[in-house]
Amino acid sequence: MKKTLYLIRHGQTLFNKKHQIQGASDSPLTELGKQQAAQAKLYFDQLNLTDYELFSSTQERASDTLEILFPNETYTRLKGIKEWNYGLFEGEPELLNPPHQNGVVDFGSFFAAYGGETMEEVQTRTVKTLHRVLKETTHRNVVAASHGDILFLFAHYCLPIEAVKQIKITNCCILKFEYEDETFTFIEAIHPA
Repeated sequence: MKKTLYLIRHGQTLFNKKHQIQGASDSPLTELGKQQAAQAKLYFDQLNLTDYELFSSTQERASDTLEILFPNETYTRLKGIKEWNYGLFEGEPELLNPPHQNGVVDFGSFFAAYGGETMEEVQTRTVKTLHRVLKETTHRNVVAASHGDILFLFAHYCLPIEAVKQIKITNCCILKFEYEDETFTFIEAIHPA
């Protein structure tokens, strides 16, 4: 059975607004972040999804976003789609990130030396989790609220880096994938906010 995955980034948070590194640490959605989630809700309302299952990262900013999208509905929290752990860099100014090409999340093993995760570890756990979820669900549609680097790394699992660089992974961006025969195919990026 062909299934569809809607992987959405959370709305803007306080740390996003203040340009602070936010991975394992968490900060609340800003008013703008709540408005972005409300705009994304309109997209899902118009889509009129049926036969779906909801998932969220274990981090509050993702679950708060999902609760705006699908109020009063049950969902499952997944550690496998939580944001990259940046170790000692958590909460620090973003300008302390190692040099990287704009729009490309390729920090390799840099953060592992400071108690965080490697890029490979993050991508592996994300891919493994989403494969398991899509394989096991009996529903045709899955909506999962997650994080910017998770969306980037999962898209990079499905697409060449040059194609991923063209995707703007903004707050409440939705990446749509089809899943069939244990294979994900990227369909489109949706920017409702």
